Amino acid sequence: MGPFLAYSRAMDKVSGAFGWIADWMVLLSCAISAGNAMMRYTLNYSSNAWLEVQWYLFAGIVMLGASYTLVRNEHVRVDLVYGSLGTRGKLWVDVFGIIFFLLPAMILLTWMTWPFFLDAFIRHEQSSNAGGLLRWPVKLLLPLGFLLLVLQGLAELIKRIALLRGIQPAGEVVVEYVRPEQ
Repeated sequence: MGPFLAYSRAMDKVSGAFGWIADWMVLLSCAISAGNAMMRYTLNYSSNAWLEVQWYLFAGIVMLGASYTLVRNEHVRVDLVYGSLGTRGKLWVDVFGIIFFLLPAMILLTWMTWPFFLDAFIRHEQSSNAGGLLRWPVKLLLPLGFLLLVLQGLAELIKRIALLRGIQPAGEVVVEYVRPEQ
C-alpha cells in the first residue's frame, strides 16, 4: 500500500498547486474586470480580448480548481443519506461513488475533450470577435481539468481504501462533509 499512498500524497500536492493557481486566477479575473469597467466608463474604451481573458480565467478557476476541491471534500453532493452515516459508511459511499461515477465520467470527459482541444490547436482557432484571442489555450483546460480529477479521484480512492483497511494515510483525509450555508 506504500507506493499507492506515496502517489496519493504527491497527487494531493499537485492538486494543491493547481488550486493555488486557480486562487490567483480569481484575483486576476477581478482585477481585469475592474480595470476593464474603469476603462470603459472613464475613457470610453473597451476590448473584446479583455472580456475573453476573463472568460478564460473563469474556465481556469473551475477546471484547475476542481481537483483541489475534491481533495478538500467540498464538491456539492446530494446529502440524503451521507450525513447520517458513520465514518466507515461514508468511506464506503465515497469508494462506490469514485469507482462507479467519478472515474468513469471523468475518464470519458477527458477522452472526449482531447480531440476538441487538438482540433483548435492544429487549426490555430481564434475567436470570431474583433480582437478575439486564440481558443486552444482555453480548450486545453477541459482535458487537463478532467485528467486532474481522474488522478485526484484515484488518490482519494487510495486514501479511503487505506482507511477502511485500518491504515492511516499520512496527511489529512477529509471524510466529513459540511453542507454549504445558504
